[in-house]
Amino acid sequence: MAALDSILKRLIRTGTLRVIDWKGQSALYGDGTLPFVTIRLRDRWTAAKLIFDPQIAVGEAYMDGLLTIEEGTLFDFIDIGMKNIGRKAFSYPLSGLTERLRTWFRRLQQFNPAQRSQANVAHHYDLSDGLYDLFLDPDRQYSCAYVLSPDDTIETAQAQKKRHLAAKLLIEPQHKVLDIGSGWGGLGLYLADVSGADVTGLTLSKEQHAVSNERAVNAGVAERVRFKLQDYRSEQGKYDRIVSVGMFEHVGINHFDAYFEKIADALTKDGVALVHAIGRCDGPGHTNPWIAKYIFPGGYCPALSEVLPSIEKAGLLITDIEILRLHYAETLRMWRERFNTNRAKIRALYDERFCRMWEFYLITSELAFRHQGQMVFQVQVAKQTETVPITRDYIDEFERAHAPAIVVAPVKRSESIAA
Repeated sequence: MAALDSILKRLIRTGTLRVIDWKGQSALYGDGTLPFVTIRLRDRWTAAKLIFDPQIAVGEAYMDGLLTIEEGTLFDFIDIGMKNIGRKAFSYPLSGLTERLRTWFRRLQQFNPAQRSQANVAHHYDLSDGLYDLFLDPDRQYSCAYVLSPDDTIETAQAQKKRHLAAKLLIEPQHKVLDIGSGWGGLGLYLADVSGADVTGLTLSKEQHAVSNERAVNAGVAERVRFKLQDYRSEQGKYDRIVSVGMFEHVGINHFDAYFEKIADALTKDGVALVHAIGRCDGPGHTNPWIAKYIFPGGYCPALSEVLPSIEKAGLLITDIEILRLHYAETLRMWRERFNTNRAKIRALYDERFCRMWEFYLITSELAFRHQGQMVFQVQVAKQTETVPITRDYIDEFERAHAPAIVVAPVKRSESIAA
């Protein structure tokens, strides 16, 4: 406990944290201001793990009930930690070495050939079909929403996100559109509806593939909207517009060149592509090991300095970049609130350990955007300088002309598909 005590005295400068060890002895850290949190370490080994590798040990200890919140909330506890760490990682000899090793070996962790990519996707997206209904909006938009007002609901903010993406794509009725990482089909169906274009979606999730195609059939648009269970690297078609939302984080740094080369190859001469993904503002790094192990294996949220060279190598022109800073923090807040409201139902689907795991995931993700420089970037690219208007007025014009369509019918698989 002495080593952990020394570390916490250096780390906790604002807020107040009381730690009770397995012997019942307690120590107080911070400046006495709110939030005030008390945690209890249930065995002697938990403290040792926190010293050696806190990035993974905190989450595992909470999941396993070896770190419990005795006063305050898990949100307050993580908030104190991340607020004090800030954007520059707090390190000491043991953790510093661990961090360097993870950065050195990140290419191995992010090696994602097609078969491994499908297994990684299945780990997260092929969970119980009912889980996502319990915290997402009815359209199952599982990416950063576009929040225009503090009063926005998750339905409104996600509808605004789809409209914002459509505005940047400049889609015409005769266009063919490719959606890389099409999820449960909501964006593809929206783009087809708002533009009249032909849309093809790609997903590696069997669950998402079944749901999205059924939605296209039910909407009566299956002749011009279809979804394929296929890796992006296997796509051979040509498209006027390409969009990718929340998928690039699963590509891995080893494959950035191949990803943008495929976009360049699939894009027509006067085409436009838009990539929406989570990034980091503090330069290259590695994926949080707890997230990589339990939530998104093979994933990585890159710095723009790692992305732009691959775009340039592919011969694509960057025509617009927009940074969304706190939009995802607000999105995650709304998901977290819905998750907590439906926690008993989620526990019935899985168990309490699963609930603690996802609670920890949603909270740490939200606070990473609030305190640690996580952001979302939207990068628009084209092959020709004149393809996109020379000012951004066209985005506002489209959004003024199109009230966001809010989907209220929940996404459900029919019994025949689910079987």
